[in-house]
Amino acid sequence: MLVHIALRDLAIVECLELALGPGMTAITGETGAGKSILVDAVGLALGDRAEPGLVRAGAERAEVSLVFDLERVPAARAWLAERELDEGAELVLRRTIGADGRSRGWINGRPVTMQALQELGALLVDVHGQHAHQSLVRAGTQRELLDAHGGHGALRAAVAEAWDGWRAALRALEALEGAGGGRDERLDLLRYQTGELEALGLDAEGIAALEAEHRRLAHAGRLLEGARAALEALYEAEAANAHALLARAAGELERLAGLDPALEPARALADEALIRVDEAAATLRDYLEGLELDPERLAEVERRLGQLHDLARKHRVRPEELPAVLERLRAELDALESSGERLEALRRETAAAEAAWREAAARLSEARRRTAAALSEAVTAAMGELGMAGGRFEVAVEDAREPARHGADAVSFLVTANPGQPLRPLARVASGGELARIALAFQMIAAEASPIPCLVFDEVDSGVGGRVAEIVGRELRRLGERRQVLCVTHLPQVAACAHHQVRVDKRLARGRARVEACPLDGGGRVEEIARMLGGVEVTERTRAHAREMLERAAGGRPARRRAGA
Repeated sequence: MLVHIALRDLAIVECLELALGPGMTAITGETGAGKSILVDAVGLALGDRAEPGLVRAGAERAEVSLVFDLERVPAARAWLAERELDEGAELVLRRTIGADGRSRGWINGRPVTMQALQELGALLVDVHGQHAHQSLVRAGTQRELLDAHGGHGALRAAVAEAWDGWRAALRALEALEGAGGGRDERLDLLRYQTGELEALGLDAEGIAALEAEHRRLAHAGRLLEGARAALEALYEAEAANAHALLARAAGELERLAGLDPALEPARALADEALIRVDEAAATLRDYLEGLELDPERLAEVERRLGQLHDLARKHRVRPEELPAVLERLRAELDALESSGERLEALRRETAAAEAAWREAAARLSEARRRTAAALSEAVTAAMGELGMAGGRFEVAVEDAREPARHGADAVSFLVTANPGQPLRPLARVASGGELARIALAFQMIAAEASPIPCLVFDEVDSGVGGRVAEIVGRELRRLGERRQVLCVTHLPQVAACAHHQVRVDKRLARGRARVEACPLDGGGRVEEIARMLGGVEVTERTRAHAREMLERAAGGRPARRRAGA
């Protein structure tokens, strides 16, 4: 609920503050007094476009502040909390417009963009009148209102859930198809490369063994010569060899150790050395027996090593890393071979998800068309009671150009204010007064559908009078029993129906126009409504008539409910 408005240096307003309460508040005053400035100020605080000419002559900037009580507006509290702008149940919106045209906005003291003000404002206030800030002309709002009026929440949720599932499956399919470009060529290459590596038949240990074998075969002559020389030196040389010398030394130490036990350790070590020489000689004999010059085997090993190094260069790795390359290529090959199955599965999944969305969207479309027919009839009837006899309202539900999360429908409000004229989109209705009354007619039927807590009507009574004016007043009062209603009006029948009344006056002070807004008490309301009834001269008879109108409105004579409300 809007609880306070403050203006400074806006148009002809130097300084104005106004406290507001629940229910319906009528804003009255002479023509040109500045009543619509209050409506303009609300729009500015909610992000409407501002012009430098709005700044009062001689001032540096204009300023508008609105204070809201959000206790019963959970949508606005959630919006603020999501953006870390919440300050409890109270909300302060502030907008300044400089004389140079620059504009700034604040939410709870923190600077924000005009878009943020507009988004939040759409949750708080709906302005109906001769200005552009009207939610009823927005296509998205029209669809939302139709769904809310018809109670389509569950169907909408099912469509949105099916849409999300379809989009997710489609993204996964597109990603896999994109990755599958050149799939067949890549498969052929992987199969060829893994075949080459597998043909080697070598793991990391096998590669090391092959390289060791190559070194042995390549140096077999040198190894043979060296091993034979070592065997001669150790055991087989006739002139002198290590074994004979060690045996002689060991025998001598054995004899001497019998004379001096201190030589026993040396004797034991000599015996041990003799055993080690015997073992080395035996090992060399075995080695020499197995070692032979094998040019054919050497050629085979060199051929295989050549293949190994060629593949290592091809894959840009060291030879010992080729087994890891083979495992990586095998994994990619397996994944790519199985991707065909995954691709088919994703195609089936995407088709099923699309079918689920279309089925849910069809159910929602059917419900929308049923609701649209009833709503069209009810609003048309309400328009007739509001002085637009012969006018017609229609909710058109047509196939949308593209599927969407909200369904497969394009919803639009069409209207004609005069009989015999074709239906046109609501946004293109020429008369601002007609648009305002059409909006009121819709609110009469769909008041429970819209969650917006504050409704502002700027001269919705334009062009009506008598019985129709009283009906307008009663309907606005009925809306005020559910939500806050602010109504700028020239008609006493409408003003008398309000729960509260504010008179706007323009006075001259020190040669300058000064706008004041004064809440009226019981006596003040009688005088103001009498003025609206009596014109230039207010008589006791007009005062009595004004009292009667106020008493009749306060008596709570209920407005007749419309079909489809």
